[in-house]
Amino acid sequence: MTLLDNIPALIKVGAVFGLMMFGIRKKLSLGHAFLIGAVLLGLLFNQRPTAIFKSIIGAVTDPKTLALAVIVGLILLLSSSMEAAGQMQRLLNKFRGLVASPRLNLIVFPALIGLLPMPGGAVFSAPMVKELGAGSNLKEDQLSFINYWFRHIWEYWWPLYPGVLLGTLMADLNLMLFIFCMMPLTWVAIYLGGRPVRAVTFGTSNKEIPERPPFGPFIKELLPILIVIIPGVGLGMLFALIFPDLSISKEIGLIPSLFGAIGWIWQANGFSAARIKEVLKNLQGIKMVYMIFTILIFKSILSDSHAVGAIGSELTLLKVPLFIIAVTLPFIAGVVTGITIAVVGSTFPILIPLIHSHGQSQFMLTFIMLALVSGFAGVLLSPLHLCMILSNQYFKTAASAMYRLLWRPCVYLVVLSMAYFWLLHGLESVL
Repeated sequence: MTLLDNIPALIKVGAVFGLMMFGIRKKLSLGHAFLIGAVLLGLLFNQRPTAIFKSIIGAVTDPKTLALAVIVGLILLLSSSMEAAGQMQRLLNKFRGLVASPRLNLIVFPALIGLLPMPGGAVFSAPMVKELGAGSNLKEDQLSFINYWFRHIWEYWWPLYPGVLLGTLMADLNLMLFIFCMMPLTWVAIYLGGRPVRAVTFGTSNKEIPERPPFGPFIKELLPILIVIIPGVGLGMLFALIFPDLSISKEIGLIPSLFGAIGWIWQANGFSAARIKEVLKNLQGIKMVYMIFTILIFKSILSDSHAVGAIGSELTLLKVPLFIIAVTLPFIAGVVTGITIAVVGSTFPILIPLIHSHGQSQFMLTFIMLALVSGFAGVLLSPLHLCMILSNQYFKTAASAMYRLLWRPCVYLVVLSMAYFWLLHGLESVL
């Protein structure tokens, strides 16, 4: 027995987790933080270097890892291509006037931007929100809150967000069932964030739009997103039927649809070879793909080092309810990191095996739902969240003013997700 064997697993994993969070706060890239944390974790649990290397190779060559890396890279290429083509701006412009209500427009513009997972995407909708809020009684901090909150109403279930894809893949959940169960939370988020919108009053110049523009041009600009979602989901279901034993059949369905959407953008916007090369050159997808690999390496070493089993035994002895773990662990990770995929990558490899070890596998969907919402509430409150920083900078408002508007809906969001958890938990028990 070594000295390390006398240290509780919770302390060892907590030390690794704390070191990773410290590194992230000190601007260490998420990929580097997860890779360093994975290697350190293996060493603390007495894995030999050869065993650590074997875990890394196993994780990197796993078909699910490779499929997810390709999908995330293509999603980011789609976002970059739409941005380079000016298509997101045209999408917003074509939407103008389709909805007569100025209150609804305040919500819809940041929500449209939120359909694509762009880092700092709130800054794209900020000018529109500012213009729509002109002549109203809304203050700068309220406009910043509206822009920030409604930019993120889809992240609970929208399948283009890497956190959703990674979470369902790790937990081996049916993506369509997960989407169906999580969609109501978008409506909850709309209601919770709508207080300043419901109270807004406008001057006479904002109240009427003389003539609605045609709907067709808006759909044309939205077409790349529709190409991804509709055929992507359909192909995933088709592949699952044709290849029932293929573990990545549902994920593979998104790949041809993403290629199709990207090709459509390039063709419709007349991208030259030089322009395509420029988009690929400036793509930030390499960093995200690297992070996907390191997150799954971290998960692999957690499992191969038997760290998760040791943690489960200790938490069982301490009698910490699984429900409490599913709420608090992701929330803390969300506040510290400010990014959903880091929450999923750092806490789900611990939480998922605990759910299995507690004999709660049949309730995996509800626990993952609760953990994702709790973690995302932490992300929304994180001072490191890039969208918050950029939105506050644009509207020239202090973070303290934003937090006065933000904390209450975030608390309600977590509380309501707990109630939804018990509702779904009860239904699963009956079924």
